[in-house]
Order: sequence, then structure tokens, then C-alpha cells
Amino acid sequence: MTARLIMKLRVAAAIATTPDVLHLSLVHPLRPELPAWQPGAHVDLRLPDGRVRQYSLCGDPADRTRYEIAIKREEAGRGGSTWVHANLEEGSLAHVSAPRNNFPLVAEARRSILVGGGIGVTPLVAMARQLVADERDFALHLCARSAVHAPLLAELRQVCGARLETWFSDEGRRFDPRRLGVAEPGTHVYACGPERLVDAVRDSLAAARWPDGQIHIERFQATVDENFKAEPFDAHIASTGTVLHVPADRSLLDVLREHGFSMASSCELGVCGACECGYRDGTVLHRDSVLPLSKRQDRMTPCVSRARVSVTLDL
Repeated sequence: MTARLIMKLRVAAAIATTPDVLHLSLVHPLRPELPAWQPGAHVDLRLPDGRVRQYSLCGDPADRTRYEIAIKREEAGRGGSTWVHANLEEGSLAHVSAPRNNFPLVAEARRSILVGGGIGVTPLVAMARQLVADERDFALHLCARSAVHAPLLAELRQVCGARLETWFSDEGRRFDPRRLGVAEPGTHVYACGPERLVDAVRDSLAAARWPDGQIHIERFQATVDENFKAEPFDAHIASTGTVLHVPADRSLLDVLREHGFSMASSCELGVCGACECGYRDGTVLHRDSVLPLSKRQDRMTPCVSRARVSVTLDL
């Protein structure tokens, strides 16, 4: 996994779309176009103190002149959003990576159902724009406290029209995932938002026997398992025969770096996929929120995932 291009972009516009969500438009000071991207992609925003935060692109994928992101101020978060709200304004410069996509639309889907909770709607905005442009069938469910607190609501109404259904809890309307019903061939569901919402969508669809391949979830929080106890293990490097010991209190990513392996990384929480690498054998304990089941047979995220006894890595 190679490191991504980092660009110094200028804030062309900074608009408060709700009392606590800032909508930023970012452009290159010199170049007319930015690297291309597809709906579902996110960028890394690198803060002055070295912290990195991931934000989904919510603009028009066909418009390569700018990147658009929307950031909710989280007072109880890790500090990135509060820094953005306090420091980024029109004319500011920001260090932004080229996009990465762990949450893509399925090209052959006949129908797409998008479910977004709060700021989790941001990648779905770009998806809706693309689906409209492609004249494909879709519906978007937006869950929020109220219209005032619904991020990008004006844009969604303009893009989606009658395909947008809003669920505002202050009005007594809460989205029930059971309304999605049983799986239809070619119908795919995409959900992004608070853990309670995406877990409810996942559990409801699983109970209705939806195939895993038709369910797509994006999370921006680390996997929480209070019962998990890390154990030491060995990492065998297939290309060199080297064996590295990974103590219980350290990550595989840290140990690889310590021994000279150049590993790209970003969130180091298992939600961005930047450090993804291959493995040949071993029982991997996947603790990330980004790799689909189809990739977990031979791919892992060394920032949070571990192994039982040993694992052989393809680096």
C-alpha cells in the first residue's frame, strides 16, 4: 500500500449548513483539476500537529475543480472537528490527501437504497448525484434530529426530489429498517451514520436474509469489544523469512515499522483501510470496520487486527 498524494488546497467556501456542521469547498491554488474520485470516497485531512482525520467527499464526482466535505463539530470527539471549525475559513490552506474509496457503489445494481444518519449522509450525497446522472433507480432515507440539524438537507432535496424521505425524531418520525423488507435481486443497501443506526440496518437485513453482498456499511468509529483481550503472536514475512514478535500491548503496524517496513497509515483505528496488507496463512482476528468479508480471506489491517499464534504476511 503506497502513501497517497498530499495536496495543499485552499478553502474556497466555508458554509455552516447546520448549527454544528461546516461545509467546505476545497480547490487547488494552481491546478484547474484535482485527482478523480468516485462516490463513497474519502480524503485525509492532515492537521498541523500531525493528526489525521478522514472525511467523505459529498460534492459532484463529475466536478474535478473542487473537493467538498462536511464536518460536524464533535465536542466530545478526538479534537479534529473542533480544530476545523475554529481554524478553517475562506482563504485558509489545508493539507488534503488524494481520495480513497472503501464504500463504492455497485456498478451493476438495479436499485440502490441509501440510509444516512446525521453527518453519515455525506458519502450518500455524492452517491445520489451519481445515480441521478446515470439515470439509475434509488431512494435515500435521511435520519436526523430535525430539519435544522440535518446536514446538507437543501442539497439533498435539490438532487433527490421525491426520492428523498426524511426521518426527524423531533417530529416523532424514526426510520425502521424493517421497512426495507426482503432482498430483491439487484437491490443494494448502503448505510452510514451512528453505530446504533448502522447496526440496526445490518441486523434487520440479516434477519430478513439479505445476502451479505447486497449490504454495504461504512463506519467512522473503531470496533469496540470490551471482552477482547489482546494476545502476543508472531508475524512471518514471506518475502524474507523474517519472524517478528508482536507483544500483546503493541500493534502489528508498530512492530513492522520498527523493523524497517514502510507502511502507509492514516486513522490507525481500522476504519480507513490505508494500512491494508496481504497475508498467506494464519488465523487473523479482524478488528477493523472497513474490509468486506470477500477480502478478509487474504487481507488484513495491521493497525488493529491481530493473529492467533502466528500469521504469514505478503508485504
